[in-house]
Order: sequence, then C-alpha cells, then structure tokens
Amino acid sequence: MKFNVLKEDSLTSARLGRLATTHGIVDTPAFMPVGTSGSVKGVTPEEVRHSGAQIILGNTFHLYLRPGSKLIASLGGLHKFTGWDGPILTDSGGYQVFSLAKLRKITGNGVIFQSPIDGSEHIFTPEMVIEIQETIGSDIIVCLDECIPFPATYEYTKESTDMTLQWAERSKKAIKRYDSGLFCVVQGGFFKDLREYCANELVNTGFDGYAIGGLSVGESKDMMYSVLDQTVPMLPADRPRYLMGVGLPENIIEGVIRGIDMFDCVVPTRHGRRGYLFTQSGHIIIKNAGYKDDESPVEDGCDCYTCSKYSRAYLRHLFMSGEILGLRLNTIHNLHYFGRLMNAIRGAIEEGRISQFRERFYSIRKEGDRC
Repeated sequence: MKFNVLKEDSLTSARLGRLATTHGIVDTPAFMPVGTSGSVKGVTPEEVRHSGAQIILGNTFHLYLRPGSKLIASLGGLHKFTGWDGPILTDSGGYQVFSLAKLRKITGNGVIFQSPIDGSEHIFTPEMVIEIQETIGSDIIVCLDECIPFPATYEYTKESTDMTLQWAERSKKAIKRYDSGLFCVVQGGFFKDLREYCANELVNTGFDGYAIGGLSVGESKDMMYSVLDQTVPMLPADRPRYLMGVGLPENIIEGVIRGIDMFDCVVPTRHGRRGYLFTQSGHIIIKNAGYKDDESPVEDGCDCYTCSKYSRAYLRHLFMSGEILGLRLNTIHNLHYFGRLMNAIRGAIEEGRISQFRERFYSIRKEGDRC
C-alpha cells in the first residue's frame, strides 16, 4: 500500500491524495460505503461502483461469524466471494465490541463475546483479528481496539486506551502479509492528554495509516471537531488519516477541512432504507404527503438511475407500500449523492477553493432544507 499527498490547501488542512492498493487506486478524500457482511445493503457491486465509490468497507466481526473466514478464503477471498474487484478495508470489530456491550467481556488478552446469531461463545484477540483479515484478503487491515463509550470516566478511558495501545503493538507483530496496509486506531475518549498520549505512542510504533476512533458515539459536533483539531496534526503527514464511522455530509466536510482522508458510515444506505434522501439543498423525507403527486426527481441535475427514471411521487408510493424496490432506489440515490459530494470536494481542493465550497455548502442547505 502506498499513499501520496498530491496537493495541500493553503488556508485549511484539506489535502488531495492517492492511495494505491493491490486492488486499485483510491482518490482521497474518499468515502467508503459500508458492506458489513460482504454486501452494501440493497445494491450490487456494479451499482456501488457506478455511484463513484472506489473502496468499500467490510466487517471482520460479522464476516467471521457468518459465513466464516475459512469459507471465504476457500472460495477465492473476499473480493471474488462478493464480486467487488476494488479495494476493501475491513474494520477490526472494535465497534461491535462497543455496540454489543451486553454480550461481551473485555480482558487484556482480547474480547470474549457471545454471538448475536446463535449465542455461541468466541474470543477475539489482536492476533486472531489480524489473521482473519489476512485470510479473507483485505487490502487494508485495522488493528483491534475498544471503542470507548460516551460518557466515560478518566480512569476507564485511560485503562482502555492503554489496552488499545497494547493490542496495536501485538497486531503489528502478528502481520504476515505485507501486501496489505495496517491501520491502527487512535483512542483516548474526550480527554486531550489521553488522545495525545495515544497518538504519540502509535506514531512511535509506526503504521501504514491512522484511524481516529471513538467518535460519533453520542457527543456533540463541537466535541467531535475539537478532538479532530487536536489529533490530526499529531499524525504523520505522509500517511492516510481515517475518521471511523462518521458520515453525515457536514461531518465529512468538517473532517476534510481538518485533514481527514477517509470516511465510512452506514448513513447513505440506512437513511435510504428509512426514506431519508440527501440533496444539495437539504434532505427529503419521502413519506411526507407533499410528495404524493410530485412529478420531479429527488434532485434536479442528479444523474443517478433513480433520478433519471423515477419521480418523488413514485418513490413515495413504493415506500408507503413497503416495496423493496423503493428501498433500493433510495439507496442508489444516496450513494450517488455521497459520490458526487466527494468528487466535488476533491475538485474544490484541486482548484484551491475548499473554503468557498464549505461556505456554499452551508448556504445552500440553510436556504433549501426541506424536512
């Protein structure tokens, strides 16, 4: 894996980059649609690619439980198994450790958890998590970490951060394949000294990329941005920076402004299934009665399949009728929105106008948001 910074904005920390992996190039800043179980929900790999996405995310925890890493490997690896021939980043399962709190126990050696599928007991160690990701053929591997809940005491956060650091060191030692990139995860909660401590220790250890975790867990936007303001400057300028699980459009723009290169989130797919559609001027709740006889597309000027073929009235009808097609069409549009957003962001950085782009983004949304 190789990463090159192609251009840096003179007024902000935004930057244009290129990430080269075994399975292709990723232009950054980049958004990764989430394919938790080997599938971006509701759409085909071809539809994901057509949205502009160059890389997707898979989840180690879920793929390990079902169908299993050995089966995936026996069928040619994750790329062949899923039909996605581009780069894949697999997260470690650290967020699932956080979200399945009632089903797990954290120890210094790893995480003991009950499967949410059948109740069977399993253990994730840092070494095992690396082995799973190597076995299925990930292009970018992420170290096991604990996503610290919010709020959390200083004592808990310090103990958890120390454990994440130990796991990161063990993960690096466990690597056997060197054609993949290895990303660590900067934790530390919302305590400045712990974030600094964690970042410095990880930089001293040395990794191919640096993820910032433990955000979008219930804190305010200002708290999130404060952590980014503090943490990003401590990370190596020649390595990609990945903001984990953060994906609202405004969060992406604020992350880019602060020097983030990679994002992932279930927002475009989950929101699409819930009838929440993104546009440049705000969002549409498609079930609203005002769209019952609206002949216009979701967004004028959008070239996605949904907007080129169907009206808001039809999408509302599908949603209200519980038709699966409606969920697919909504998802296709949202993925295209995010693809166009990232392309526009990269263009703005290239042309030295990312600050103006940010101002216009908020101005258009304020004037046109229609909930």
